[in-house]
Amino acid sequence: MFKTKNLVHDVKDVPVTWVFEHYCNLKERLTGQDVKINSLFKKERTPSMCIYLCSKSGTYRFKDFSSGKGGSSVELVKQLHEKQYHQACQTIVEDYNDFVLHNNGSYDLQEFKVHSRYQVDSYSLRQWTSRDAYYWTQYNIASSLLEHYNVRPIDQYRMMKEEDNKTLHLVIKGLYIYGYFKSDGTLYKIYQPKTQDKTFLKVQSYIQGIEQIKKKKWLVITSSLKDLMSLKSLRLDVDVVAPDSENTMIPMQQMETWLETYHKVLILFDNDEAGINAMIKYKEKYPKVEPILLSMSKDLSDSIKDHGAKEVKMRLVPLLDRKISE
Repeated sequence: MFKTKNLVHDVKDVPVTWVFEHYCNLKERLTGQDVKINSLFKKERTPSMCIYLCSKSGTYRFKDFSSGKGGSSVELVKQLHEKQYHQACQTIVEDYNDFVLHNNGSYDLQEFKVHSRYQVDSYSLRQWTSRDAYYWTQYNIASSLLEHYNVRPIDQYRMMKEEDNKTLHLVIKGLYIYGYFKSDGTLYKIYQPKTQDKTFLKVQSYIQGIEQIKKKKWLVITSSLKDLMSLKSLRLDVDVVAPDSENTMIPMQQMETWLETYHKVLILFDNDEAGINAMIKYKEKYPKVEPILLSMSKDLSDSIKDHGAKEVKMRLVPLLDRKISE
């Protein structure tokens, strides 16, 4: 262990682990592991805020999937207390010095341990059932669309990780488990709609729908493959893609190519704080991108489930036409 006994004057001298432990009121010390807690920005039943060790920077960061907020330790305090950057830095320094003075002048820095993560190791497929049909048709997604976008039902999958020189396995089996595959059969994501904690398991990065685009005049970016398929079910003359999640920016080179290729690139993300914030980020980075807000249910697929495909199409088409003609 290393001791930090002196008062500090610069936020760079405040341990990042202390910032997250203190402001997130963590019940455990950060030693290299990932931690999931309830959002500090929105009320929620299922924890969706992740505090994780970034492999690139070697330091802790956070991502709150319910609000779309994320970033460094300073960014956490900045957004949590609605301060300017320099004010957040000052707050952290003052709070840390106060902590040191009331804790015998020290904060023990823990040496980071290597915490491996479970990864999908293998899977087995099963046949489609009437239960699957009921689930997908709620969103106007028929078997032809599922086949076109390489969605297949999974019977079970196995996860594996190495820990303390041992290989640990975890087998997951359930009724509503679906694999998202590339055209070559490579699994890139597992979707478990009935599982609150792990609805999505990313196996590898992939722009969903990119293999099925037909080079139409217009491109719509949705927040998920389910929304993508629901939009395609409306039979609109557009190409549709989706990133890994609405909180994952599509690579700049790909976005710039699309902006040059298509007459218009539009973004249709979720009708909530996280989705709106994500659309704002795209608009700020790519001014030519046009966000579309469908003020119905949380997302496009839920809007179809709640209001019907005909009603959604009647509401959506004028929004698309307006953006396309601008």
